[in-house]
Amino acid sequence: MTPLLSIAYLAPVEYYVQLYQSPQVLIEQQDNYVKQTYRNRCVIASANGLQTLSIPIIKPETPKILTRDIRIAGHGDWQHLHWNAIVSAYRSSPFFEYYEADFRPFYEKQPQFLFDFDEQLRELVCSLVDISPNVIYSSEYIKTVSGDTLDLREAIHPKKPAVLNAFKPYYQVFESRFGFQSNLSILDLLFNMGTESVLVLQNHSSCCCPVYTPI
Repeated sequence: MTPLLSIAYLAPVEYYVQLYQSPQVLIEQQDNYVKQTYRNRCVIASANGLQTLSIPIIKPETPKILTRDIRIAGHGDWQHLHWNAIVSAYRSSPFFEYYEADFRPFYEKQPQFLFDFDEQLRELVCSLVDISPNVIYSSEYIKTVSGDTLDLREAIHPKKPAVLNAFKPYYQVFESRFGFQSNLSILDLLFNMGTESVLVLQNHSSCCCPVYTPI
């Protein structure tokens, strides 16, 4: 099956399971932007519990606008806030210092387009986790999917159950305080497990079957 995905900001683990297990991945770039999705937000584990980081966008002038045309707002010093939150949450994790220099530059400049920012981060994460998905971008909006395509564009969603039916626990800094917290941003897996992150994705791939959630 070829998963059909939307873009995502430092996507949750289940997103990267799809990238790992599928020979080919289709990413939608002709969809209309939808608020309150992983397109501009991620969830990390902080010392005070789960924390959502949201990228502010410039309000579109029309009711509908393509996701690839969404611009990131420069107000609120969001890069500084996001980076400080990430450092605070993961500086004591085993691999934060190892990857810090890879991620810091993304928060030292003002990106223009959400699509480009998300995809550049995805490409970085894939290289660090050591996976090489064959990513294809849609040339037009895909209204109807074929039988060999699994439509996960809105199924992988912060307000919906995970598309995986189970999650294999891995080490987390605050597990003793909150218990294992599943399906967080890929940052959580990478900073806590480092080079073993791909093994965690592999275990999810072999032990957990995707569950299709109708859109």
